[in-house]
Amino acid sequence: MKRSLFYLFFLSIGPYGLCNQIADTIYINQGVLQTFNGSTVAYKAFNRTVNFDKTNAVLTYSTIDTVALTVVNNDMIPHEFSSLGLSLSSGIIVPGSQVNISIHSVQDGTYIFHDAHDYPNNKNLGLAGMIVFKSSSAASFYWNLKELDTLWVNDLSNGVSPSTVYNPKFFLINGNHNPDINTDPLARVIGNVGDTILIHISNTGNASHSIHFHGYHLELVQSSKHPYQEGRNKDTFPIHPMETLTLQMVPHQPGEYPVHDHNLVAVTGANLYPNGMFLTMLINP
Repeated sequence: MKRSLFYLFFLSIGPYGLCNQIADTIYINQGVLQTFNGSTVAYKAFNRTVNFDKTNAVLTYSTIDTVALTVVNNDMIPHEFSSLGLSLSSGIIVPGSQVNISIHSVQDGTYIFHDAHDYPNNKNLGLAGMIVFKSSSAASFYWNLKELDTLWVNDLSNGVSPSTVYNPKFFLINGNHNPDINTDPLARVIGNVGDTILIHISNTGNASHSIHFHGYHLELVQSSKHPYQEGRNKDTFPIHPMETLTLQMVPHQPGEYPVHDHNLVAVTGANLYPNGMFLTMLINP
């Protein structure tokens, strides 16, 4: 009987079938992002705690999960939680308040959540993250791509309309430049020959990127904008603004291999190389 009660506590049969009941909370925080050269820029993010972190939360669930998500607005202005591909919207979240969102019956895939209020300004200030639903137990890594025009961001944070010229100088994965990306356990791929590895990528910036892998070919498992390309194996994957990709890799050889944006300006920071979207994968025998 105890075992039955245990399973009933975690699993339920509802209108959507067998499901796990998950309660989760994220916070909208404001803070400051510091670049590798010491300059700072006003920034905002969806975080797991009340403390600001430049890395937006990665929300990961199983496809059998029913998620009760609470979104808390710790900022001083209104915001909104919305998604691409999941038809989720919180409506306006006024400062100091929270909303509850139910998510269920989601297919495998990588999705973007973002602030849809005053779009795209709040998104450009940093408020865009990744939500992933999986049916696989494979090891996963998560890359949220975003480039920054610090002049644009500073204007937006001061309530000023930015210049029409978009000239980003910093190129980030999960809020980090090279070499700090290699210290991010969400981003740096570490595994073994023969492992099945999933890489979930979202582009929450305003520019297109082209992610190039050395050493391996990967299968495109899911593309939010180009599903007809799914199943292809290659080493370079273009990704457009507000697009998501899910890639699968089964390494056939050991070694440490670089991954970088083929858009060469994106492997710089403040025009210095290599301080942008560049990291390495470490595959053990």
